[in-house]
Amino acid sequence: MNKKLKLWELDRVSEEAFRQQQKFPLIVVLDDIRSLSNIGSFFRTADAFNVEKIYLCGITATPPHREIQKTALGATDSIEWEYRESIVELVRELQANQIHVVSIEQTEQTTLLQNVDQLKADKFALVFGNEVNGVNQEVVNQSDSVVEIPQFGTKHSLNVSVCAGVVLWEFAKRYI
Repeated sequence: MNKKLKLWELDRVSEEAFRQQQKFPLIVVLDDIRSLSNIGSFFRTADAFNVEKIYLCGITATPPHREIQKTALGATDSIEWEYRESIVELVRELQANQIHVVSIEQTEQTTLLQNVDQLKADKFALVFGNEVNGVNQEVVNQSDSVVEIPQFGTKHSLNVSVCAGVVLWEFAKRYI
Protein backbone atom coordinates (compact mmCIF):
# COMPACT_ATOMS: atom_id res chain seq x y z
CA MET A 1 0.00 0.00 0.00
CA ASN A 2 1.19 3.53 -0.78
CA LYS A 3 -0.05 5.75 2.07
CA LYS A 4 -0.70 9.44 1.46
CA LEU A 5 1.37 11.70 3.70
CA LYS A 6 -0.25 14.04 6.20
CA LEU A 7 0.77 17.71 6.15
CA TRP A 8 2.99 17.30 9.22
CA GLU A 9 4.78 14.37 7.52
CA LEU A 10 5.91 16.44 4.51
CA ASP A 11 8.89 17.93 6.38
CA ARG A 12 8.42 21.40 4.87
CA VAL A 13 10.58 24.32 5.90
CA SER A 14 9.10 27.02 8.10
CA GLU A 15 8.08 30.36 6.58
CA GLU A 16 11.07 32.01 8.26
CA ALA A 17 13.49 29.37 6.97
CA PHE A 18 11.96 29.69 3.50
CA ARG A 19 12.42 33.47 3.49
CA GLN A 20 16.09 33.01 4.40
CA GLN A 21 16.96 30.12 2.07
CA GLN A 22 18.77 30.66 -1.22
CA LYS A 23 16.14 31.16 -3.94
CA PHE A 24 16.30 29.99 -7.51
CA PRO A 25 17.29 32.89 -9.80
CA LEU A 26 13.72 33.25 -11.07
CA ILE A 27 11.50 36.32 -10.99
CA VAL A 28 7.82 36.28 -11.92
CA VAL A 29 6.29 39.36 -13.52
CA LEU A 30 2.50 39.64 -13.75
CA ASP A 31 1.26 41.92 -16.54
CA ASP A 32 -2.30 43.18 -15.92
CA ILE A 33 -3.67 39.99 -14.32
CA ARG A 34 -7.37 40.55 -13.61
CA SER A 35 -8.37 37.53 -11.53
CA LEU A 36 -7.61 37.69 -7.83
CA SER A 37 -7.70 33.89 -7.73
CA ASN A 38 -5.04 33.74 -10.44
CA ILE A 39 -2.87 36.19 -8.50
CA GLY A 40 -3.16 34.05 -5.38
CA SER A 41 -2.29 30.96 -7.39
CA PHE A 42 0.85 32.66 -8.69
CA PHE A 43 1.99 33.30 -5.12
CA ARG A 44 1.38 29.71 -4.10
CA THR A 45 3.15 28.35 -7.19
CA ALA A 46 6.07 30.75 -6.70
CA ASP A 47 6.44 29.45 -3.16
CA ALA A 48 6.39 25.84 -4.39
CA PHE A 49 9.13 26.54 -6.95
CA ASN A 50 11.37 28.67 -4.70
CA VAL A 51 10.98 31.86 -6.78
CA GLU A 52 13.01 34.88 -5.73
CA LYS A 53 10.35 37.57 -6.23
CA ILE A 54 7.05 38.47 -7.87
CA TYR A 55 6.40 41.83 -9.51
CA LEU A 56 2.76 42.86 -9.80
CA CYS A 57 2.26 45.36 -12.63
CA GLY A 58 -0.50 47.54 -14.06
CA ILE A 59 -4.01 46.53 -12.98
CA THR A 60 -2.76 43.45 -11.09
CA ALA A 61 -4.15 43.65 -7.56
CA THR A 62 -1.85 43.44 -4.55
CA PRO A 63 -2.09 41.72 -1.18
CA PRO A 64 -3.59 41.87 1.30
CA HIS A 65 -6.89 40.89 -0.25
CA ARG A 66 -9.26 38.17 0.87
CA GLU A 67 -9.72 36.72 -2.63
CA ILE A 68 -5.95 36.56 -3.21
CA GLN A 69 -5.46 34.89 0.17
CA LYS A 70 -8.04 32.18 -0.62
CA THR A 71 -5.75 30.67 -3.25
CA ALA A 72 -2.38 31.89 -1.97
CA LEU A 73 -2.89 30.11 1.38
CA GLY A 74 -0.38 32.39 3.09
CA ALA A 75 2.22 32.47 0.32
CA THR A 76 1.91 36.26 0.15
CA ASP A 77 3.84 36.21 3.44
CA SER A 78 6.61 33.89 2.24
CA ILE A 79 7.25 35.30 -1.25
CA GLU A 80 8.87 38.70 -1.68
CA TRP A 81 6.75 40.91 -3.93
CA GLU A 82 6.59 44.44 -5.21
CA TYR A 83 4.08 46.51 -7.19
CA ARG A 84 5.18 48.47 -10.26
CA GLU A 85 2.79 50.55 -12.30
CA SER A 86 4.80 50.37 -15.53
CA ILE A 87 5.86 46.95 -16.73
CA VAL A 88 7.80 48.56 -19.60
CA GLU A 89 9.99 50.47 -17.15
CA LEU A 90 10.39 47.36 -15.00
CA VAL A 91 11.55 45.28 -17.98
CA ARG A 92 14.17 47.93 -18.84
CA GLU A 93 15.37 47.91 -15.23
CA LEU A 94 15.58 44.11 -15.10
CA GLN A 95 17.55 44.00 -18.35
CA ALA A 96 19.89 46.74 -17.09
CA ASN A 97 20.63 44.37 -14.20
CA GLN A 98 21.52 41.54 -16.63
CA ILE A 99 18.28 39.65 -16.01
CA HIS A 100 17.06 37.73 -19.07
CA VAL A 101 13.42 38.71 -19.65
CA VAL A 102 11.21 35.95 -21.07
CA SER A 103 7.64 36.60 -22.20
CA ILE A 104 5.41 33.56 -21.98
CA GLU A 105 3.40 34.02 -25.15
CA GLN A 106 2.61 32.68 -28.60
CA THR A 107 4.46 34.66 -31.27
CA GLU A 108 5.98 34.15 -34.70
CA GLN A 109 9.36 33.21 -33.23
CA THR A 110 9.36 31.34 -29.93
CA THR A 111 11.41 28.90 -27.95
CA LEU A 112 9.26 25.89 -27.18
CA LEU A 113 9.09 25.13 -23.48
CA GLN A 114 10.86 21.80 -23.82
CA ASN A 115 13.87 23.69 -25.21
CA VAL A 116 14.29 26.32 -22.46
CA ASP A 117 17.57 24.73 -21.45
CA GLN A 118 18.95 26.38 -24.61
CA LEU A 119 18.36 29.82 -23.05
CA LYS A 120 21.58 30.86 -21.36
CA ALA A 121 21.43 33.34 -18.50
CA ASP A 122 22.28 33.59 -14.81
CA LYS A 123 18.82 34.90 -13.91
CA PHE A 124 15.42 34.92 -15.58
CA ALA A 125 12.34 37.12 -15.28
CA LEU A 126 9.26 35.32 -16.61
CA VAL A 127 6.46 37.61 -17.80
CA PHE A 128 2.89 36.28 -17.67
CA GLY A 129 0.15 38.31 -19.33
CA ASN A 130 -3.47 39.30 -19.03
CA GLU A 131 -6.03 36.49 -19.15
CA VAL A 132 -7.59 37.81 -22.38
CA ASN A 133 -4.88 39.79 -24.18
CA GLY A 134 -1.73 38.03 -23.03
CA VAL A 135 1.56 39.86 -22.62
CA ASN A 136 1.55 43.46 -23.83
CA GLN A 137 3.07 43.65 -27.36
CA GLU A 138 5.53 46.35 -26.27
CA VAL A 139 6.83 43.98 -23.58
CA VAL A 140 7.05 41.11 -26.07
CA ASN A 141 9.10 43.40 -28.32
CA GLN A 142 11.42 44.27 -25.41
CA SER A 143 11.87 40.68 -24.24
CA ASP A 144 15.12 38.80 -24.64
CA SER A 145 13.18 35.60 -25.42
CA VAL A 146 9.64 34.36 -25.90
CA VAL A 147 8.69 30.92 -24.63
CA GLU A 148 5.62 29.00 -25.74
CA ILE A 149 4.00 25.92 -24.22
CA PRO A 150 3.24 23.44 -27.01
CA GLN A 151 -0.45 22.56 -27.00
CA PHE A 152 -2.31 19.86 -28.87
CA GLY A 153 -6.01 20.59 -28.30
CA THR A 154 -8.47 23.02 -29.85
CA LYS A 155 -8.23 25.94 -27.36
CA HIS A 156 -4.58 26.95 -27.86
CA SER A 157 -4.41 28.55 -24.43
CA LEU A 158 -4.18 27.66 -20.76
CA ASN A 159 -5.40 29.50 -17.71
CA VAL A 160 -2.54 31.86 -16.84
CA SER A 161 -1.98 30.36 -13.39
CA VAL A 162 -1.91 26.83 -14.87
CA CYS A 163 0.58 28.14 -17.42
CA ALA A 164 2.72 29.43 -14.54
CA GLY A 165 2.89 26.01 -12.94
CA VAL A 166 3.99 24.34 -16.16
CA VAL A 167 6.58 27.02 -17.03
CA LEU A 168 7.99 27.44 -13.53
CA TRP A 169 8.53 23.71 -13.17
CA GLU A 170 10.49 23.62 -16.44
CA PHE A 171 12.69 26.53 -15.36
CA ALA A 172 13.07 25.28 -11.75
CA LYS A 173 14.41 21.94 -12.98
CA ARG A 174 17.64 23.76 -13.87
CA TYR A 175 18.37 24.35 -10.19
CA ILE A 176 17.45 21.07 -8.50
